[in-house]
Amino acid sequence: MDSVRLDKYLWAIRVFKTRSDATDACNGNKVKIGGVNAKPSKAVKPGDVLEVRKGSALYSYRVLKLAENRMGAQLVPDFAEDLTPESERIKVFAPRETITMQRDRGAGRPTKRDRRQLDELMDAMEFD
Repeated sequence: MDSVRLDKYLWAIRVFKTRSDATDACNGNKVKIGGVNAKPSKAVKPGDVLEVRKGSALYSYRVLKLAENRMGAQLVPDFAEDLTPESERIKVFAPRETITMQRDRGAGRPTKRDRRQLDELMDAMEFD
């Protein structure tokens, strides 16, 4: 095996939960190989550096070995080296830490209208 499809590799090393999520990310220009946007069918070879944008964070991985099948989380470091700096990992949790919701005690559950307003607020805060 000389190369593997990008979407299949990202799914195999557990970057995305499903292969279709990996394909959608590639089609949405959220995945780069060597700084160039990559399509899902792009061939991945050992030594390639992958950049994956998930939310506001940019994750980086170096391909060590090729894999076509999904593996357990403990085996992933044998196949991909995580190059993501800690500053990028912190970005994932920053929006959640800054948002606080205040509801009056005894106000009950949010209505559909309250829920829609909350969803709009959360969507506006994403940095995609």
